[in-house]
Order: sequence, then C-alpha cells, then structure tokens
Amino acid sequence: MFSIARRNIAVRLSRAVLSRSISALLLFAALRGPAFAQEPTSSHALAVTPLSELLTEAEKNNPQIAAARHGSEAAKQVPTQVSTRPDPQFTLQHFSVGSPRPFAGYTNSDFAYIGLGVSQDIPYPGKLRLKGEIAKREADVSQQQIESVRRSVLAELKAAYFQLAYLSKTVAILEQDGELLKQVRQAADARYRSGMGTQQDLLQAQLQQTKLLREIAMHHLQEGKLEAQIKQLLNRPQDSPDIEPTDLVETPLVQTYAELLAAAEVQNPEIASAKKVIEKQSLEVDLARKDFYPDFNVQYMWQRNDPTQFRAYYMLSVGVRVPIYRGRKQRPELAQAKAEKLRAGSELQAQSQQVAAELRAEYVLAQQTSELLKMHREGLSPLSRSEFQAALATYQSNKQDFRALLAAFLDVLRLDEEYWQNVAEYETAIARLEQITGLSLR
Repeated sequence: MFSIARRNIAVRLSRAVLSRSISALLLFAALRGPAFAQEPTSSHALAVTPLSELLTEAEKNNPQIAAARHGSEAAKQVPTQVSTRPDPQFTLQHFSVGSPRPFAGYTNSDFAYIGLGVSQDIPYPGKLRLKGEIAKREADVSQQQIESVRRSVLAELKAAYFQLAYLSKTVAILEQDGELLKQVRQAADARYRSGMGTQQDLLQAQLQQTKLLREIAMHHLQEGKLEAQIKQLLNRPQDSPDIEPTDLVETPLVQTYAELLAAAEVQNPEIASAKKVIEKQSLEVDLARKDFYPDFNVQYMWQRNDPTQFRAYYMLSVGVRVPIYRGRKQRPELAQAKAEKLRAGSELQAQSQQVAAELRAEYVLAQQTSELLKMHREGLSPLSRSEFQAALATYQSNKQDFRALLAAFLDVLRLDEEYWQNVAEYETAIARLEQITGLSLR
C-alpha cells in the first residue's frame, strides 16, 4: 500500500511539473508574438508593391545601370576624336645675320628674315576612317554592356523578390499549420488527462510548436536580408519602409526551347557584344595593313626681309614617313591583329555555347518544376492533409500512436513549404530565361 501511494504521489507531481512546463512554453509563445494567429501580422499591413514597379524603379535609379550608361556615353565621344586629322602646327621663325641681336642684317642681307609657316600631318587615306570605325565598334560593345548590366540587375531583383514572396507565404503557412499542430497538442493533452496518453507525446507536440516558432523567426531573418538586398538594387535608403511582395503565381511557359534559343541568338547582349568585337578586330586587321603605307606631312613657309631692298621667300615642303622597319613593326602588328580576330571568333563560339547551355538548363528547370507543382496541387498536398485528418481522428479514438500523427503533420508542413519553394524557383527560372533571351515571358 505504501508503494502504491508513493507511485500516485509521483504521478501527481509529474502532471504538475508537466502543466507548469506547458504553461511556460505557452507564455514563451505569447511573448514571441501571435505566431499562430489568423489575423495579419505587421509585415502584411504594408502596401503590396508589384514587381513591375520595382523593375521600373531599378532601371531608373540603380547605380550599376547608371554607371554603364555613363561609360557608353563616354565611348560614343571617341570615334570623332580618333577620325579627325591632327591639328595643324603654326611656326614663327626669325633669322639674323652678323649678330644674335634681333633684326641684325635685316636691311643689308637677303638672308635675314622673319618667317611664318604652317604644317599639316596627313595620314594615308583610309587610316582615320578605320580608326573611327574601330572606335564605333567599341562604343557598340559599351552599348551592349548597358543591356547586359540592366538584365543582370533586373534578374537579381526578380530572384530576390520571388524569394521574399516565398518567405512571406511560408510564414503564413507556418502560422496556419500551427493551428493544425494546436489540434495535435490538444488531442495529446486530452489523451494524457484521460490516462491513455503519455507525457512524452505531449512534450513532443509542445516541442514541435516551439520549433515552428523558431522557423518563423529564421524566416523573418531571411526576409530582412532580402529587404536589404532589394533596397540596395533600388538605390533606396536602408531605413526606408520595407517591401511587401505580391502572392506568387506560376507563370505559364508557352515558348519552346528552339524559340527561346532563336531569340537569344538575336537579342542576347553577350553574343551581340562578341559579334561587335569580331567586327572591330576585322577593322584592326585592315588598319594594320594600312600601316604598310606611308603617311605625309605638308609644310608651307612665308619669309620676309627688308621689303625695300629684297623680295619675299615662299617655300612649300612635302614630307613622307616611309615604313622601312616592316619586319620589326608592321608585320608583327598585322600578325597580332589576325590572331586577335581568331581569338574573338573563338570567344563568340564559346559565348554562344554558354548561352545555349544556360538556356537549356533554365528551360529544363522550369519544365521539371512545373511538373512538380502539378503533382503537389493534384496529389501530394490534398492527400497529405487528408492523411493528417485521418491520423488525428484515429489518434483521438486511441487507435494509433502519437508518432504516426506527428509524422502526418510534418508531411503536411514539409509539402506546403516545398510547394511554394518550387513556385519561387520556377519564377526565378523564368526570370533567367527573360535575362538570356530578352523576351517578356510574364
């Protein structure tokens, strides 16, 4: 009888300790905020910002895009400079006879004079034009770099936005699934109070509820990082109001891989830039051939001495720069230009292959993710929730252990998170396809 009494006292003490533990955990959950409440949280009170508005803002304010534009504007000023003839050179001469004094011998010697002259360097015909064309191709490359930077920034913004939307949606899912877990805890508590359940079942339910709180806190941390990244891309102050994304929606992809590849070959800035480099190097080869021909210099001089006694002198000079060191300069220059042209051709081929590979990878990712989303919608998610409801009813009727019920709940939670993560990955793949092809797919 004494041992039975001791066992009854121990059970009552255990229940009292468990009750206090549950109360403490519930108090912790309350202090952390209404994580499982149905009413909107403070973050959801923000005005929803469509992605299109952020893209327009990024194109206008992003400093990387602005820097690329300024660089292109600077490159556009070069062709006129390099295709203009050298400035003429004006000369003033004074020649004295018999003494270094100014105008010595000016009245008594026809060698003493004051002269005015002008000289002009004249490159071989076609050289300046080629230099201007080369500079234009470089400006075209800079223009393509603007588009490349613009697409890269917008794709990064889209990826961050979709990830932020995923986290926002997941937080709401965790709050909703927290209500399911509340039912699990209530069922475990009811069985424990009736003497058919164990203390471990109730503690496991409460532990899982605390894990959900921790996961919500981690999602809020990731949201903060993404908010900082988006504000940086938008060139907004970091203390500006946070951005609330719209709901994730799967964008249908109707284009085939062949259609996307054809668009990329025409509109991809990296490929277009590589083609401009080939054109530039072809002009460099032509210019190197032109360097085998001479350049010219024309000089005209007017010389004046005492006009009362002597006549003026007029002198025209023509100079020619003869490229006599061809083996040491012009031929290596031409060989270098030809090698650079071959290198540019290989780089174009490599760039085309890289674009095709990246496009194929993103296209396959989008297709496979779309199939996964269909499986989630039509099978996995509805079945998991049905399984959970059946497991809950079976557990409440004392026909199933707690581990099976908890496993059914964790399946619901995992599949819900996976679904929206796949939506975010799918939309990010669509954004990458837009970046590669230049098409608007949404």
